[in-house]
Amino acid sequence: MTDTLDTTTPSTTSTPVAQERRIVTAVPGPRSQAIHARRTAVVSDGVTSVLPVYIERAHGGIVVDVDGNQFIDLGAGIGVTTIGHTEESVVDAIRQQAGDVLHTLFTITPYEEYVRVAELLAEHTPGDFAKKSVLVNSGAEAVENGVKIARKYTGRRAIAVLDHGYHGRTNLTMAMNYKAAPYATGYGPFAGDVYHAPNSYPYHDGLTGEQAAARTIAYLEKRIGAVDLACLVVEPIQGEGGFVVPAEGFLPALQDWCTANGVVFIADEIQSGMARTGAYFASEHLGLVPDLVLSAKGIAGGLPLAAVTGRAEIMDASQPGGLGGTFGGNPVACAASVAVFDAIERRSLLGEATRIGNTLTAALNGLAEKYDIIGEVRGIGAMIAIELVQPGTGSTTKEPNAAAVNAIAAAAAQQGVLVLTAGTYGNVLRFLPSLAVTDELLADAIEVIDQAFAAL
Repeated sequence: MTDTLDTTTPSTTSTPVAQERRIVTAVPGPRSQAIHARRTAVVSDGVTSVLPVYIERAHGGIVVDVDGNQFIDLGAGIGVTTIGHTEESVVDAIRQQAGDVLHTLFTITPYEEYVRVAELLAEHTPGDFAKKSVLVNSGAEAVENGVKIARKYTGRRAIAVLDHGYHGRTNLTMAMNYKAAPYATGYGPFAGDVYHAPNSYPYHDGLTGEQAAARTIAYLEKRIGAVDLACLVVEPIQGEGGFVVPAEGFLPALQDWCTANGVVFIADEIQSGMARTGAYFASEHLGLVPDLVLSAKGIAGGLPLAAVTGRAEIMDASQPGGLGGTFGGNPVACAASVAVFDAIERRSLLGEATRIGNTLTAALNGLAEKYDIIGEVRGIGAMIAIELVQPGTGSTTKEPNAAAVNAIAAAAAQQGVLVLTAGTYGNVLRFLPSLAVTDELLADAIEVIDQAFAAL
């Protein structure tokens, strides 16, 4: 597919950013090191950075640090800058809205931008039925609101989630996460009535979708009981869990069970949504029509915004004043979101996600043929991962190899490629680039990663 990205920044920034990797100092460089020294005195140690390089500018698929080093960004702020850094139309929308009105609070004196985002979500989330939304600030806040809406609608108490899932760092979402460290260690006590059901993880469990669903449903029925279960919250493709794609038919079977038992089926599409997989929402690839869809990350091009969107009768179960928040659906973030939806259509970004997925999958499968520590290549669209195992165990024990993941990510960063780690056992490299990244940048990044594998 023809690349539609300009090779320099638009007029919205003062200094052009060429779409190329360029390392001119040590990583981190002297200016980053100086800022980091200041940071250690005033920023909590609980807030860590994977790589202490301090970013000054960004555009498209490139971020530039204060020392002038240019990195190919294969993480996109963990899936936030999905349409590319400093997309011109988004920046223009932010500038215009900031000059008109920054804040009034929608629950006091509303504004059209909030309504327009809700209309776009109703149009693009799966399902041909009446939908309504509430806008909030973050993914974790969307999860919290989705759960409370489901509880209000059903009058039931319990929530179920799937093993290897991640949902946030608030009190409720910490209890919903599969992995405690570092997100929950020492922060308890946690919210109750949260149950962790078995997931489908084809690389490890070898089960068909039908078999995995039967196992999960048995757990839900025996450990909780449908009569007490308000909702099942699932990531169609798990994010922090390592881009786990369930076996075919697994999630539709769970949705059918939920529908038959009056359980609200919630799709946490915070990382997998907003064109990331080549569809607006990953649920579309898996045959899902969720009762509620949770959106965040890429929805506003880099500004804080999140949403719960779902069946009108479920969303309307809350009493007036029961939903909302001071900054939820801020007008500037909403204006940015409208521009994001427009850019997805105008730039055919669903197709770009498919292009990126095809390019990455082919390249990573090539690496898998060379290096036996690559146990599996998986994912959909611009959401691809490789799971690393101990040498010679790719088809036998599948023992996790977190040390290799950390070494490769560190080596790639030194050469100007930012790649994220993930997985319950820390043994997954995930590729989550913006949809503006070119095949040329991807090829350059893969070459760097190939060299990192070879150095092992």
